[in-house]
Amino acid sequence: MEIFVDADACPVRDIIYGEAHKRGIHIIMVVSMAHNIYEMAGMDVLRVDSSFQAVDIAIVNRASPQDIVVTSDFGLASLVLGNGVRALSPSGRIYSEQNIDSLLEKRHASARQRRGGGRVKGPKARRREDDDNFRKNLLKLMEEKI
Repeated sequence: MEIFVDADACPVRDIIYGEAHKRGIHIIMVVSMAHNIYEMAGMDVLRVDSSFQAVDIAIVNRASPQDIVVTSDFGLASLVLGNGVRALSPSGRIYSEQNIDSLLEKRHASARQRRGGGRVKGPKARRREDDDNFRKNLLKLMEEKI
């Protein structure tokens, strides 16, 4: 098992590293060339082109069903779910076949509204509960995979 992280703007990198390192689980942080993350023991950094979707493509091409992907990108989550990979958001939401379609529909509706000149609320401010929920569900997925 490996944990692939869409790491360009991931607020839970430290939590992932701490929990995975304790359990000897390898992490691959995937970032565009525009970001600077340093490798540490048990963690590789895969740097990809800064082109559109390059990080997503790198993760989809490398993740396998025994792996976990951490991403806030619903499109990437949908693609890896289709390949049998478990996916988790930085807020701790476990993506599933049951919730991904509605999440993609909401994303589409928001994009349509923005294109029409409307305003859409951004994400809520990150709270301690988000970190706690993320840690709890990351551990749950790790246990499923071990």
